[in-house]
Amino acid sequence: MSPSTSTPLRIGTRSSPLALAQAEMTKAALLAAHGWDDAAVILVPMLSGGDKVQDRPLAEIGGKALWTKELERALLTREIDIAVHSMKDVETLRADAFRIAAMLPRADVRDRLIGADSIAALPHGARVGTSSPRRAAQLKALRPDLVTASIRGNVATRLSKLEHGEFDATLLAAAGLDRLGQGHIGTAIAASEMLPAAAQGAIGIDCLSERHELAALLDPVNHQPTFDCVMAERAFLEALGGTCHSPIAAQASIDKGRITLKAEILSEDGSEKRQGQTTFAPADLVAPARLARQLLDAASPDLRALFGQ
Repeated sequence: MSPSTSTPLRIGTRSSPLALAQAEMTKAALLAAHGWDDAAVILVPMLSGGDKVQDRPLAEIGGKALWTKELERALLTREIDIAVHSMKDVETLRADAFRIAAMLPRADVRDRLIGADSIAALPHGARVGTSSPRRAAQLKALRPDLVTASIRGNVATRLSKLEHGEFDATLLAAAGLDRLGQGHIGTAIAASEMLPAAAQGAIGIDCLSERHELAALLDPVNHQPTFDCVMAERAFLEALGGTCHSPIAAQASIDKGRITLKAEILSEDGSEKRQGQTTFAPADLVAPARLARQLLDAASPDLRALFGQ
């Protein structure tokens, strides 16, 4: 396949400002890698189920699939050639028809706290807006006095809710703020204090498994260290058998050809936390599963019950 003005490569994307920014990054990477003209790649924005329903937590209305279902449908019907996802939003178990063929270089994996200079500086009993079970559990583990409540909407909507006093603070992914040109907002929380979500900060490029010609086009923009680390984190998630209600954190890093995976699982109220780490070769996806089993074995029955084991 050789895209042209008459038959451009079609990138499917959600229509939110952040999703569009990530799709533009993907387009720019492809143009640079192949020397194509701008018109050889076009964006096809779509509204996902997660964008349509804003008044309930994601876990209550279908989970991560709501972010990707419409794009996957468009891939199957050949309305688009590839789709761009925040890898954090991609379901762990997927149909064999789809393949994450490439990932762009990973951005900042940390969370940013908006509304205070640190978690310790939040007022006693502060109301923190988050729809993430991980963030809620980690906050409560650090500060049991904090009150967490669901907050939905894009970055601008969440910041507006904060400005109007609906919440005292909120947490957003540093990568998303950076990509929207808002990296100056809030305070980055060290991963040692709040381990990030699996795949946070990574952009994945999806295509149909049968379309080998597309995989070949995407290979030059794939950042292999990011790909290997995110796949290790996803292997950990798969072994846990968690759901959108399960508080899970995982971060893999690579150094001298070896991956170190740090991970933790928590009770919903943050009162119990099991954490560990392991180091292994990138091709070894058994090691993340082994770490998952170690954490589950160390967990109480109530904590294990959150992970379908």
